[in-house]
Amino acid sequence: MPVDDISERYLKKAIAEINELGREIVQAAGEEQAPVLGSGHPLADIFLLKYGPQDAEQHEGVAFFGRTGQAILKSLQRLHVDPTAIYGTNCLKFAGADEEQAHTWLSRELHIVQPKLIVSMGQDALACLNAVRFPLAAEVTNEPGTIQRFTPTIDALVCPDVDASLDEAPAKRAFWDAFKAIGPWWSELPPY
Repeated sequence: MPVDDISERYLKKAIAEINELGREIVQAAGEEQAPVLGSGHPLADIFLLKYGPQDAEQHEGVAFFGRTGQAILKSLQRLHVDPTAIYGTNCLKFAGADEEQAHTWLSRELHIVQPKLIVSMGQDALACLNAVRFPLAAEVTNEPGTIQRFTPTIDALVCPDVDASLDEAPAKRAFWDAFKAIGPWWSELPPY
């Protein structure tokens, strides 16, 4: 079977699994809550993780929508990282979501996407990531800007909370100083 056929099958499987997860999240949110689903490539190299959705994300139902998404896209452009190689999500998929359920959903997203790098944004997102108990995972420590080993096949990068870093210059600088580690990591990624 040609490599393109295999890649196409993996992609179709990932799309179906992400869609099924999305349906489960929408059902769990019910009529009262606005679910916010992950966005981006379902087999992305880079997995962006925030803790909870912001107002614009809740309004649109999509993670990294609005100012945060624009800031991330500009940062990726500066680093010459292909934005189509990104998947972004929140730990909490809707207001009032159960923490244990959030961990289960995040674990499923990680299994589906199979990223090469997880970018954990903020202390709450880091705690959520470490609580997932992903197979063969090491605890990710709070060392902003340092690429760490998460599993044998996944690296991790810790950054400040991007949502809290949009307005004040020192917060923007702290986020950028950590986030820019993606650039060298990306440039060393082997081609497909």
